[in-house]
Amino acid sequence: MKSLNNDKIKEKDVIILAIESSCDETAAAVIKNGREIMSNIVSTQIEIHKKFGGVVPEVASRNHVVDINPVIENALLAAKIKLEDVDVIAATYGPGLVGALLVGLSTAKALSYATGKPFVGVNHIQGHIAANYLAFPELKPPFISLIVSGGHTHIVEVKDYNEIEIIGKTRDDAAGEAYDKVARAIGLGYPGGPLVDELAKEGSPNIEFPKAMYKEDNYDFSFSGIKSSVLNYINNKKMKGQTYSNADIAASFQHAVVDILIHKTIKAVKDRGYDCVVLSGGVSANSALRKNMEKRCKEDKLDIYYPPLGLCTDNAAMIGSCAYYRYIDGYVDDMYLNAKPNLKIGEN
Repeated sequence: MKSLNNDKIKEKDVIILAIESSCDETAAAVIKNGREIMSNIVSTQIEIHKKFGGVVPEVASRNHVVDINPVIENALLAAKIKLEDVDVIAATYGPGLVGALLVGLSTAKALSYATGKPFVGVNHIQGHIAANYLAFPELKPPFISLIVSGGHTHIVEVKDYNEIEIIGKTRDDAAGEAYDKVARAIGLGYPGGPLVDELAKEGSPNIEFPKAMYKEDNYDFSFSGIKSSVLNYINNKKMKGQTYSNADIAASFQHAVVDILIHKTIKAVKDRGYDCVVLSGGVSANSALRKNMEKRCKEDKLDIYYPPLGLCTDNAAMIGSCAYYRYIDGYVDDMYLNAKPNLKIGEN
């Protein structure tokens, strides 16, 4: 990694070709100045992995190899530019599935080497935060963000575009992971989160599942207990020969998870003296989380930001936005940057 003269960089428009391949979406986007989406192409593998009940890493990697070049070509075509018009090549280098990451990362480095364009590696989770910059031109750090996805549940203080501090996180399962496990327990398919969200609308939250760490004076979470409670509830009903409602289980589970996510986030915002909440990550698409967080923010006179649905799930537009702010701070990466499947938020 080396430093550049960022004063000269800021004098002109910067067009970034960004690539994302951390899990089961092959994506490429063209982003201008970190805020304008010129194109955003996503090829999803959901239908491929449904029959397995989850993402199979080797299958994901092989499909990335097949899809990566056409997706990049379509992104450039949709943006109505050529590769030589791009100023920077960017790609996710972690966290994620190592084989999947390597496809996008290797492709980006090859393009950078072949064209002589600067290369910028991006933290996928910080990319989720940056999705909000694309949706809300007025949003600037500092602020508090709740990041909720299949593998991460964090409350972070975004002090600047490239300065992020974790102030709370899950001690075990991520919220999205708990959703997937509960989905399997009640017979839903993959991906579990959206399916639980939809089924919950048909049920009533009349089952009391535990809210671990709710009363503790910190910003941390724990979701393994609620997952176990759902399984125990179902097993007890079956052992006693009693009927139960999957819709009520979904509604009650979701009510407990959303309640604690909101409680901890609002506590962090108030404790740190901020006036807004920023939602990030795939689970920020959850309808109950959005609705109830909006209600709570209105009561507490706080602003709320969350990306449109297309920018909540994995995409390359958010990677391009994040890369822009890294680039104008004067940093590029070299060809030795490797995939880091366990990359932490704020780690470079």
